[in-house]
Amino acid sequence: MTIEAGQPLAGQPTSARQAGPKRPLGGLGRAALGRAGRAALLATGRTPVPDALEPLVQAHRRHHPQADLGLLGRAYRLAEASHRGQKRKSGEPYITHPLAVTMILAQLGAGTTTLVASLLHDTVEDTELTLDQVGAGFGPEVAYLVDGVTKLEKVDFGAAAEAETFRKMLVATGDDVRVMVIKLADRLHNMRTIRHMKPASRVRIAKVTRDVLIPLAERLGIQVLKAELEDIVFATLHPEEYARTRALLAGREDHPDALLAPFALALGRQLAEAGVAAEVTVRPRHCVSLHRVLLKRDAAAGPDGRPQGPQPADFGRVLVVVEENADCYAVLGELHTCWTPLPGEFKDFVAAPKFNLYQSLHTAVALEGGEVVEVLVRTRRMHEIAETGVVALGDPRQPGTEPGADELDRTDPARPGWLSRLLEWQQETPDPDAFWSALTADLAGDREITVVTEAGETLQLRAGASCVDAAYLLGEETGHRCIGARVNGRLTALSTVLQDGDRVAILTEQGDPAARPSGPAPEWLAHARTPAARLAIERWLADHPPRVPVVRTGPSAGQPAPPAHRAAERGEAPVTVVGRPGAPVRLARCCTPVPPDEVSGFAIRGGAVAVHRTGCPAGERMRADGRGTPEVRWRPGAAPPSGYRATLRAEALNRPRLLADLTAAISGEGVGIVSAEVEPPQELRVRHTYTVELPEPGALPAVLRAMLRVSGVYDVGRPFAPAGGGARTPAAAAGAATRPAPGPAPEPVSGAVSAPVSGPVSAPVSAQGNGDDPSAPGVRPSWGIHGRSAAFTGH
Repeated sequence: MTIEAGQPLAGQPTSARQAGPKRPLGGLGRAALGRAGRAALLATGRTPVPDALEPLVQAHRRHHPQADLGLLGRAYRLAEASHRGQKRKSGEPYITHPLAVTMILAQLGAGTTTLVASLLHDTVEDTELTLDQVGAGFGPEVAYLVDGVTKLEKVDFGAAAEAETFRKMLVATGDDVRVMVIKLADRLHNMRTIRHMKPASRVRIAKVTRDVLIPLAERLGIQVLKAELEDIVFATLHPEEYARTRALLAGREDHPDALLAPFALALGRQLAEAGVAAEVTVRPRHCVSLHRVLLKRDAAAGPDGRPQGPQPADFGRVLVVVEENADCYAVLGELHTCWTPLPGEFKDFVAAPKFNLYQSLHTAVALEGGEVVEVLVRTRRMHEIAETGVVALGDPRQPGTEPGADELDRTDPARPGWLSRLLEWQQETPDPDAFWSALTADLAGDREITVVTEAGETLQLRAGASCVDAAYLLGEETGHRCIGARVNGRLTALSTVLQDGDRVAILTEQGDPAARPSGPAPEWLAHARTPAARLAIERWLADHPPRVPVVRTGPSAGQPAPPAHRAAERGEAPVTVVGRPGAPVRLARCCTPVPPDEVSGFAIRGGAVAVHRTGCPAGERMRADGRGTPEVRWRPGAAPPSGYRATLRAEALNRPRLLADLTAAISGEGVGIVSAEVEPPQELRVRHTYTVELPEPGALPAVLRAMLRVSGVYDVGRPFAPAGGGARTPAAAAGAATRPAPGPAPEPVSGAVSAPVSGPVSAPVSAQGNGDDPSAPGVRPSWGIHGRSAAFTGH
């Protein structure tokens, strides 16, 4: 839809003057009728307006019949006097520009205050009129709008003038969205006359319009402005492609519509029979919209393997406008009953509006010949908002004044959510170049997604955003303390890209909220898609340079001493072989049995007996090979000469200082670390394996609990070594490197462990949530403590 100066928007009734007879009744000439009309206005006390404002007044009265025309007249006279003698590059008087911009806004339905500010929007910038004079004559509200769209001087800001002007404009828009509405109308008229600019200026202006102003028009929901700006930018930057697409549209206009129009008639008849009052029309695509469809056609091969050409349904969509919200779903039912709906093409933006206020039902149906037709269903109010966005919501300074407001209209005209987020991060980028780069990057996303926290809070994010972005959207402190996320009930990496409709929970490290969090890792920058997240991470990394981790081997000052464990009698065989007293025994290193594990004995060379935990893959292989299985039992109070060794595995979300904290937790229990292995992180999850020397078997549960209390650790257990007991087999190594994402995470824990472990734990525990496949050889844990030490923020 194109807004033409002096003409109403399509679909709106024309005025009586336009629809009336060419020759007035009574034989009066046009001049005499004009004098009579002005005399009648004076007789009724209504302030006359200049002749140049007549088309503007007609457009304005269609939306605001009780508008203050005297205020418009005063604003026009002041603007005309201020710009008198100035010319545009086209040679026209400069006053034609504010008049044209104001006409665009009047056709959109903007209020009188907005139109007054539009008439005066260039006076402070290009004439001797001051902002104080504007405020004195028209009030502080008009002065604020004029100041918001006034450019900053290059003399003062140099090359940064454009970036700083947009920053100033965005800040003003945060308080009153009409500032950006006036700027968009101003840019639309400038783009209409861009042919009078130099070629280099045309390209520069078109690129700024494409990168900044068109996305802003999209976010404000002003579709009629966005569509025309897109077409002009397309024609300016890609004239050849524009000419080809425009020729296709022109050729289509010369031939009757044999597909969409008959379908619209059939749908209208069907809805009438069903008792649904609706207006069914064909909505043609504009040039850029058609070009995008053609690009998709070229990328998709047809049945013959060749790129598909344009189809009749590509040139438009069917629009159904109804009266009530419930009628939208009634129309949808008739559509899907009488025609075949395409799976995956239905989108409900009525129940869940888009970030830019847009509400409609979208679907696509297949006709008998195989053609696919797209259908949009919306109410009249939804259609008005879809076309003119925030302008249709009225004066943001007087919310709730519009009668008949729909309860499904979940909009905030004064401060859209995306604008609030943009204003937050722009304050942290004083450098104009950094601000401009961040602004264009933030606006580059052509759509946004909606995710819901487990606490019910709705988050609006740009498409492609990750869990890192969601964490920082909940607050910078939440982002810094984030150590993991749960998406749709499954523990996942922070790098996970969120999809529209996901349910997300952000897990943060526990501890004193006043204490300094461990903070983000540099790798997070690769997963952050929003400027707010990137700037917060960069600021943290700059303020907290990396430090060399210090591994503590014992309790530090202020920490309690490790618990005193009962010393076992070392040197005595820990296991006795039934029927063979004095037989030498060896505790297997592949499974590191510790009392009271269930164990099995296997005869080896030299008459010795190897003791394995029951279920150890190496022991089971020996059993299958026919090795003897003498009965073995633990000897109470005995221990090997070097003490019991146990292998412990911790599954955690990777973060700085994790190794230092885990080793400190182990040593804090008075347990020595013999060896440690840290596998490379897989999607921000990491696996630590430790071999420890226990002072006595009863120390093992306390060590497991201490490891689980470390922030980021969500699973601790005792693994079996790969089958064979020696080096990893290729199958086992591959299983560890490609372990699946953890399953549904357990309920949030209170403290570090949901239930204390009293005494040695001997019963096997499920491996759910630890990232291992219990059926894979060599990775099934025996017993351990499974949980999560991350605090749940409730987001």
